Amino acid sequence: MRAHVGPWALLPVGLAALLVLTLVGPALACDRRYDEGMGAALVSSGSRVDAEPTAAEPTAAEPAAAATTAIEPGSVNRTSVNLGATYSVVLSLRYGSRAFNVNSTATITNTSGGPIDRVELNLVPARLGSLTLRAVEVDGRAVPRRVSDQTVIVPLGGILPAGATAKVRVQYKSTLRTTIGGSSWLFTKANGIVSAYRWIPWVSRATPFDRPNFGDPFVTPVSSLVKLTVQTDRRLGIASTADRVSISTDGLTQIFEARNVRDVSITAAPDMRSRSVLVGSTRVRYYYRSSTNAALILDAAADAFRAMQSRLGPYPYPSYKVVQSAGGFGMESPGLTWIPYGVSRANLRYLVAHETAHQWFYGLVGNDQARQPFVDEAMADFVARDLTGTRRASRCSTGLLDRTIYSYSSACYYEIIYIQGGNLLNQVRLKMGSTLFWKTLREYVAARRYLLVSTPTLLKTLDDATPIDLSRTFRPRFPRFY
Repeated sequence: MRAHVGPWALLPVGLAALLVLTLVGPALACDRRYDEGMGAALVSSGSRVDAEPTAAEPTAAEPAAAATTAIEPGSVNRTSVNLGATYSVVLSLRYGSRAFNVNSTATITNTSGGPIDRVELNLVPARLGSLTLRAVEVDGRAVPRRVSDQTVIVPLGGILPAGATAKVRVQYKSTLRTTIGGSSWLFTKANGIVSAYRWIPWVSRATPFDRPNFGDPFVTPVSSLVKLTVQTDRRLGIASTADRVSISTDGLTQIFEARNVRDVSITAAPDMRSRSVLVGSTRVRYYYRSSTNAALILDAAADAFRAMQSRLGPYPYPSYKVVQSAGGFGMESPGLTWIPYGVSRANLRYLVAHETAHQWFYGLVGNDQARQPFVDEAMADFVARDLTGTRRASRCSTGLLDRTIYSYSSACYYEIIYIQGGNLLNQVRLKMGSTLFWKTLREYVAARRYLLVSTPTLLKTLDDATPIDLSRTFRPRFPRFY
């Protein structure tokens, strides 16, 4: 569950007291081929610029300056989330001072099918890290520095035709927070652990960060390759979505790579330890500072992973990492799950199962988590509760399942999207029969791996798989799509 203040936040475990979210910000639209297409609005916003040198400035991820460019003169007032991008990133992390400085170059290919003249990059430190942009360049040329909410808007200085490629470099400095309240747990150093989420400027659709609940305000396409260099001021144990490929002899520079991921989170501590177990051909590993519940968490992760791979199909990454984060809520990244520091044993197996289910629904089959949360949250919660035998009735009155995260109250978002959504999917399973239902989900995952899908795609997939008319079940709960 993303921006996750996890689905378990409203359970009687008392974990909800950990987060009090603060919310604001208008939605910014852009074109989406995977959903019901929307016109793009030109975004203009002031940005913060600091001309002073940074003490711990990361070295350039790519040489700045390019002799040629595919950018053509003109404007089309259009962007898209349907862009192919790879990322080369250098992070300078100062554990002592909490300085978190980034130099990132995205090589972006316009796979949207039409011309674009700007890109929108998601960046949580814009809201949580006192962000200061140091440089924004397109093909080596400086462009205006603009930040709107959690989005860095990069005008390309002209038109990037369909099929063409440009390099977008963003260099920024920021500071990790020191608490886990509100949404701070997404970008903080607390309980001796650095936890950073959505910190690489990533191709996205401009999306408001503030919301009246704990929904995840993100939508990101898969990147085929992310190369990450982490430079630190002391030896740190690092758990990341990306896998480590090398480390310097002094332990202060570590290099990571990730393939086919929607984001790259990072968690670090000087005394980070790990234990693991092999499940089939996949190494399931738990990273932690405090060993409290370590055996239980690893066992729960292995059990959930084994069951879900059997039901939902192959897992594509070489390992599955479960990581003790600084605190807050459970959260997922492709190949990695955060379990908060200090979480109690109550509902722990459910929490791990829910986050593990997100490896398939959000990790492999992506969606607009802010505007269509049913696709991943209801699916993940249904699978987790089916596995753990914890299905229950909702504590809120029956609600619509086709709304954005901005439309549900704090009290009933979880109860409607997670609980009612999961219960609806269970009704569908009973109507279809378990064998056909799980077969359909495996085929759904296989056919849409690494894509972004919409709620109608999921509903149609289920309806088309059976002679039973499921539209009668769906129509009252999804009037937006029927």
